[in-house]
Amino acid sequence: MSENVPGIDFERLLPWFSAHVTPVTGLSAKIIGHGRSNLTYRIESGGDAWVLRRPPLSHVLPTAHDMKREFRVISALEPTSVPVPHAIALCEDPAVTGAPFYIMSFVDGFIPTDPAEVARRFDEPARRRIGEELIDTLVDLHALDPQTVGLGEFGKPQGFIERQVRRFVDQLARSKQRELPDLDELARRLSASVPARSDAAIVHGDYRLDNCILDDAGHIAAVLDWEMATLGDPLADVGMQIMYWAGRGAAAAPDGPGIASAGVTALPGFMTRDEAVARYGARSGRDLSNLDFYVVLAYFKLAVILEGIHARFLEGGTVGAGFETMAEQVMMLTRGGMAVADASSIPTLRG
Repeated sequence: MSENVPGIDFERLLPWFSAHVTPVTGLSAKIIGHGRSNLTYRIESGGDAWVLRRPPLSHVLPTAHDMKREFRVISALEPTSVPVPHAIALCEDPAVTGAPFYIMSFVDGFIPTDPAEVARRFDEPARRRIGEELIDTLVDLHALDPQTVGLGEFGKPQGFIERQVRRFVDQLARSKQRELPDLDELARRLSASVPARSDAAIVHGDYRLDNCILDDAGHIAAVLDWEMATLGDPLADVGMQIMYWAGRGAAAAPDGPGIASAGVTALPGFMTRDEAVARYGARSGRDLSNLDFYVVLAYFKLAVILEGIHARFLEGGTVGAGFETMAEQVMMLTRGGMAVADASSIPTLRG
């Protein structure tokens, strides 16, 4: 049995796992994934593997790390055309390992975070197909009837965007450890630019290529990290996806957020940002004339989330490597959001 894995109490987890997943005599665990919010572990026993998801070890914000909601949405989506892992068991008792958590199946495959590795594995036609499938899967998600899949009460789509702006402005006030005047200015512009009306759909909340597992042929085997899923405006997902979609030769704001995986879509073969937007518009039939607002909102939300992670890092509440770059990534995202806002045709977004 593994020892000293932060966030895992093996003595308490083992009997719970044996009762709710499968009988085992021992478990090992290691942190996996690139996520900087909820913690993801590969759990192993006797050659079998599962995934455990739990909240971070500190600085847990209200509604931001709800394991029950994440478990519920992947359970609901499993019978649909949107590929997700199999949801196995949910534990809401924090006495087991310090916080609520859930167990899901381990999906074999490749998470495309490294442009060089993606270039090695997939030729240009395959890369084109990966990008197209990423957009098409998002269209499929947004086309689902929430009521039919059991998610009719999963959120309140009316006023979703207004609440999103307000929530992340409030979250910024609670999380920030320093003065961030440009991020505050983005908050002001977004608050003044909320669209008068919007559609409603199941939204992922952080939809991007490296929240997907690809199989050897480059098909999407599973979409991951549903912690921010709800019912709301589907264009919020489109804005997030486009924010991450780097242009040719670009891996940092304003063409990409400075996240390692953003450079993947800059590889030859992937669609351009404009082509990705056009494909979503053609397949979904949605009006994308206000998309700038949603792209700026995506930059703002991610900047706020990373500022919260930076706060946890300063408090010693993070696990793994890479957190020392969060402060600069917040600044990079802020610059990216300002660049899109300043060039927008929406007057209030230009400031």
